[in-house]
Amino acid sequence: MPAKKPLVVVTRKLPDVIETRMMELFDTRLNHDDRPMSKSALIEAVAQADVLVPTVTDRIDASVLSQAGPNLRLIANFGAGVDHIDLATARERGITVTNTPDVLTEDTADMAMALILAVPRRLAEGERLVRSGKWAGWGPTFMMGRRIWGKRLGIIGMGRIGQAVARRARGFGLSVHYHNRRRLHPEIEQELEATYWESLDQMLARMDVISIHCPHTPATYHLLSARRLQLLQPHAYVVNTARGEVIDENALTRMLQKGELAGAGLDVFEHEPAINQKLLDLDNVVLLPHMGSATLEARIDMGEKVLINIKTFADGHSPRDRVLASML
Repeated sequence: MPAKKPLVVVTRKLPDVIETRMMELFDTRLNHDDRPMSKSALIEAVAQADVLVPTVTDRIDASVLSQAGPNLRLIANFGAGVDHIDLATARERGITVTNTPDVLTEDTADMAMALILAVPRRLAEGERLVRSGKWAGWGPTFMMGRRIWGKRLGIIGMGRIGQAVARRARGFGLSVHYHNRRRLHPEIEQELEATYWESLDQMLARMDVISIHCPHTPATYHLLSARRLQLLQPHAYVVNTARGEVIDENALTRMLQKGELAGAGLDVFEHEPAINQKLLDLDNVVLLPHMGSATLEARIDMGEKVLINIKTFADGHSPRDRVLASML
């Protein structure tokens, strides 16, 4: 007699090929409407499921996990970041958490590099002007931005994505600097031609562009605080494709309004999907709807990792992408 298939509840619409395979492998409940689940729906899901497949839009906190049924043993997150999941409570309840690392690196790095180029060269402003029909033609002092070649890029968080951004930045003539919890191996530093700064404050004060690539954890919440943002030079730009909570968004907005920073490129926001109206009113900011990893290839790769994590766990083995206690 075949073993009973685990009940898998998926909280958002996934690529068709992934949903089809999931239906073949498991007893699966899909979210055909592709709307974020309410808290009550999440509680109902964890009470019934053997496996929950959430995304960044789902807050799996202690109040949700406290209602988990005895069968819930795996949260197979669709995404690399797990700051929306209460890992400590999951561990206490004996629930394994997995994620989907490695497959988002190149796409997110592409988006970060695009913003590093777009903000100083005022690409979004120029595009809006053309569409408005108000462009009157070329002029010697019209829409002048700042040159990227020869500038200093400070990367906060030199993991897979940070290193991928560094490789791209070298091709555009940027001088690469970085701050990380741990210094990279000398061979990697040499390959990236990257300069390590033990002091984040000292690095911030000397950079032309800052690109954020660290996860959101209690230690990195408002890592770029109002005090640290004040260390940046007025001609500096801030790019964030990591998590909105890493920046004090109100402080950043005030400085952009006052001209104390040259501009920002943001793919993530502190309270997304809500966006500060004052940010929306600024011309020197490029705002994107959390689309850094939004390629078909990345989404399918993420889904395949979720499938492997569930199948491995269901077969009685430890999933390769298990989120360890050290990430707490």
